[in-house]
Amino acid sequence: MAAPMELFCWAGGWGLPSVDPDCLAVLTYARFTGAPLKVHRVTSPWRSPSGHLPALRTRDEGIISKPQQIITHLRKQKYNADYDLSATQSADTLAFVSLLEEKLLPVLIHTFWVDAKNYVEHTRKWYAETIPFPLNFFLPNAMHKRHLERLQLIWGDDYMEDEEKLEKELYREARECLTLLSQRLGSQKFFFGDSPASLDALVFSRLAPLLKAKLPNGKLQQHLKSLQNLCNYCTSILSLYFPWDGGDPLTGVPRAAGTDGSEAEEDPHKRRKQLLSVLVGLVAMLGYAFLSGIVSIQRGSVGPAGRQPITLEEEEEEEEE
Repeated sequence: MAAPMELFCWAGGWGLPSVDPDCLAVLTYARFTGAPLKVHRVTSPWRSPSGHLPALRTRDEGIISKPQQIITHLRKQKYNADYDLSATQSADTLAFVSLLEEKLLPVLIHTFWVDAKNYVEHTRKWYAETIPFPLNFFLPNAMHKRHLERLQLIWGDDYMEDEEKLEKELYREARECLTLLSQRLGSQKFFFGDSPASLDALVFSRLAPLLKAKLPNGKLQQHLKSLQNLCNYCTSILSLYFPWDGGDPLTGVPRAAGTDGSEAEEDPHKRRKQLLSVLVGLVAMLGYAFLSGIVSIQRGSVGPAGRQPITLEEEEEEEEE
């Protein structure tokens, strides 16, 4: 039997199988289609074979890092959630994907990564507590910088000219986008009936973090919570497809194919990575000590001095199911 494909993604939190929207989109699409994946939920992109998350390790095409390319690869392997869609439904998918990327995604980035209160008290706090030492000292700030640059690239030069006015307009458009999604879903189980499609994976991956996160500043979150069918939609997907990953299990719902225990296997390189983490930590602490003047090099003989033991936290390899 061929080895299963391996997916590396951010670990879960907030009652979700992964807190990262891109990772969540790929995980959800895989569950929809029953793609046999061996999932590694990791707490640092350094533990991904590509240095980015998500990342899919395949037998034939090597490492694939971009979410849409991962989904395309799964389709090539005959795990296609859109196989039964009509031409009209396929066109609707493209239109809604464009709407989500243009109107909703930038505001989600702003909500989690730019809004000062949300970033400091929620987003940065979670990543700083989850990422292993010493990477938790600088990785959250590096991620914050990348998201800010991405947002400025999307919004253009107008963002710097009148930030408050632009934010107000874009939050208004994001609320309209959520309302439109609610109207399009109506009372259906999924956007195209009783079976999930790739659009459902994308919508869920954008809405679920916003719904489940405990944000201090939740102006967009409150609008989502007022749209009951979208809230029920997210809760239903969690219960049906991720009952062991954060959702409440439903009686009699079978586990998706290809996920029977394979998500909790031990990483064969765990010991090497732990050693690397220790070495990086020692270098970081020594560098800080020298730069801050706590430790200095002096000429002449120095008598023996007591040593302060250094304790390193052991990083979590994967989230057990």
